[in-house]
Amino acid sequence: MRVLDLDASLPDQEPVRERLADGRARRLDLSGLGPALRLWSSARDWQRLEMALAEDEAASGAPFLTMIGSGDYHHVSAALIARAPGPLTVIHFDNHPDWCRCFPARHCGGWVNMALAQDHVRRVVTLGPCADDLNRPDRKGANLTALSNARLQVFAWNRPPTLTRREVADGEGHHCRNGLILWRNLAEENFRAFMTRLIETLPTRQIWITVDKDVLAADEAATNWDQGEMPLGRVVEAIRLLGERCEIVGADLCGDYAPARHRHPMKLAEAWMDQPRKEPSGGAEGARRRNARTNAVLLDALEAFA
Repeated sequence: MRVLDLDASLPDQEPVRERLADGRARRLDLSGLGPALRLWSSARDWQRLEMALAEDEAASGAPFLTMIGSGDYHHVSAALIARAPGPLTVIHFDNHPDWCRCFPARHCGGWVNMALAQDHVRRVVTLGPCADDLNRPDRKGANLTALSNARLQVFAWNRPPTLTRREVADGEGHHCRNGLILWRNLAEENFRAFMTRLIETLPTRQIWITVDKDVLAADEAATNWDQGEMPLGRVVEAIRLLGERCEIVGADLCGDYAPARHRHPMKLAEAWMDQPRKEPSGGAEGARRRNARTNAVLLDALEAFA
């Protein structure tokens, strides 16, 4: 396992500290690059990230699992996926679809498009979103073309119908009727049956799993973003079923809490508009303990298939 130390949210968590101490994990110090990558990255800083990953893997090999830190860095997943063997399908657990066409392009809210632009990625499957990002996607730069042609599938956990003024073709996770997208809510379904069907219809046997803990409710994780409702037990069940039927070629985990200290005015404005302004319950220390418990469960689930 590799720990990308971008924001200091990870090394002091017990399951991470134990793995670093006994050699099951290694730490890549990217603290000097963290502020430049947070929320979004310039082309120059992205190149610095890619060089750091390449040097690390040349020295120590490509890890099966990488921890990233805050969900503000979820776009780093695209750099990791770019280094994975293909063809593959990306399985994406998140409270947000991360499907927007953003500027700058290397953005935590648009990294799914970065993944879809890679030749070896056949499909991205997003599981669990509840966020308002699903509402009026036509106004938010959402990649509705990919949603319509099934290169992107979105399966909401619990979301009422949402408006759109752009025509969207029906898909496995939604239907479009009279200007409304009717989401297939997994909270109302037999989850095992859903996962069985999903696995049968994946376009590749090889998969990459990326988990943003904001897909979970606030009693199971503490993040820098608004959070969803998908139970941790369902995420673990999905990982197990995927691991039993597919080949997991790699995985990453983000969604830890790290106080932001933005200096760039655009990042300050974006964080003020889009992110919760209160600390998680229990403050930073309570967030660390909560995330450590959940990370321990997720790490065990993923490492079972390393």
